[in-house]
Amino acid sequence: MANLEPLDFSQPTNDLSDIAKMERAKLFPKNDYQTKNKYSSVNPDALADGDDRGKGTGGDLDVHNKNAGAVQDITERNSLIVGNEFKPTTPYTTPTA
Repeated sequence: MANLEPLDFSQPTNDLSDIAKMERAKLFPKNDYQTKNKYSSVNPDALADGDDRGKGTGGDLDVHNKNAGAVQDITERNSLIVGNEFKPTTPYTTPTA
């Protein structure tokens, strides 16, 4: 039977590990989603309410919702739709033979 050696998962002390610990300490306080402010589909930071954070509206998928997305998404979508000949009044239909 093979002899199993104990595994040692400790890391050697080095500059990269020290820098990572300092950066991690700076980043963790930025996470404001706690037990009382859980991140979900209806959290204010997830909702598209005119800011640059939220993307959804809290509904199902938001694929046909013109208000979904951050302000940059809505602006870009509107600029792309200008050249699209297919609109709700003139939808794309499958050609028949």
